[in-house]
Amino acid sequence: MRSKTTIGKIDIWLLLIYLALTTIGLLSIYAAAFNEDHPHIYDFTQNYGKQLMFIGVSLVVGFCILLIDAKFFNAFAYVIYGLSIFSLLLVLVIGSKISGSTSWIYLGPISFQPSEFAKFGTALALAHYIGKLDTDLTQFKTKATVYGIILLPMLLILAQGDAGSASVFLIFLLVVYREGVGGKILLIGLAAATLFILSLCVSKWYVMIGLVVLYALFLLLIDRTKKNIWLLTWILIAACAFVFSVDFAFNHVLKPHQQTRINIILGKEKDIKGVGYNLNQSMIAIGSGGFSGKGYLKGTMTKYNFVPEQHTDFIFCTIGEENGFVGCFFLIALYLALILRIIHLAERQRLPFSRIYGYGIACIFFFHFAINIGMTIGLVPVIGIPLPFLSYGGSSLLMFSMMLFVFLKQDANRMNIL
Repeated sequence: MRSKTTIGKIDIWLLLIYLALTTIGLLSIYAAAFNEDHPHIYDFTQNYGKQLMFIGVSLVVGFCILLIDAKFFNAFAYVIYGLSIFSLLLVLVIGSKISGSTSWIYLGPISFQPSEFAKFGTALALAHYIGKLDTDLTQFKTKATVYGIILLPMLLILAQGDAGSASVFLIFLLVVYREGVGGKILLIGLAAATLFILSLCVSKWYVMIGLVVLYALFLLLIDRTKKNIWLLTWILIAACAFVFSVDFAFNHVLKPHQQTRINIILGKEKDIKGVGYNLNQSMIAIGSGGFSGKGYLKGTMTKYNFVPEQHTDFIFCTIGEENGFVGCFFLIALYLALILRIIHLAERQRLPFSRIYGYGIACIFFFHFAINIGMTIGLVPVIGIPLPFLSYGGSSLLMFSMMLFVFLKQDANRMNIL
């Protein structure tokens, strides 16, 4: 007889990694936002006190998730997805504008960012749809539905002016690829990203010449049937059209501060006192930590608030300055352990829904981790996404925790699946 109680079967290693990251996050926020007049970490008037409260709420919600029937999230995946879409529509009507994007809903003292909820809902909806026994991923209708599930919340978030949060949804393409959809979409995405960067770095006419040269080379190398020639010709036309659209998108779709951030990363301009100030200060803070760091609460860049928003999107600066290379290495290793552990557990699931959902949240965590750290050290543009479990914020911490605890519940219940 199978045990119906799965709470005692949760993966202890994954839970310990989660607790370690949230603890490091709390201590880092305490260091970044430390106020000598309010030294107690449980002072709820300060950001570190609020974060402690957010952690407590997340743990309570996580425990409640472990008590819920594991089938609930599969059965109500579309309902949760629908609610997330509704919240994204609602924020367009009653949302508050912060840092150039209308992405927050304020209900009295409570604030909520629907885009975080949408990541959770999309992961569930994808897992439910692809995980059905009769889903054939080779059919056009099925592919269109899958991409529609991903694109709908992405477009609504773009309408809010939050390109950073919208870009997270592209990572779901890796989940789709893992489940058997061909790699053409990934190749198209990689080619588009390459053309986008080249078009910004050099004249679009040089890029066009390069495309024509490649077209001629492929004509020489392939079997020149009528079908292949037409295919190559249409690819050339589409690529050229995309190159011309880059200039329009960059100048008319992206906002001025987003254009500046991209130009700074590409080395086309410097702005260490304006938009590039955060990035410049961030790299100085991380570099000043050296090998072993300056010590906890001894970071001068952190202590004197030289890095704006350090307790949120730039929390990695605190780790770098106070703990140096050693601390950064340990944190990165911890994140890699989290992601690899989720993938390992996903592969042993008996239910397709659980496996696909596991890959979904692993991809979300990886994207946030890689892009957030990348933007603090100048490898990618500053797009304003939090570092999971470390950055200050109730919405992101709660949603990341819910994602993880739902997977912990699915994994603990795997032996009850026939």
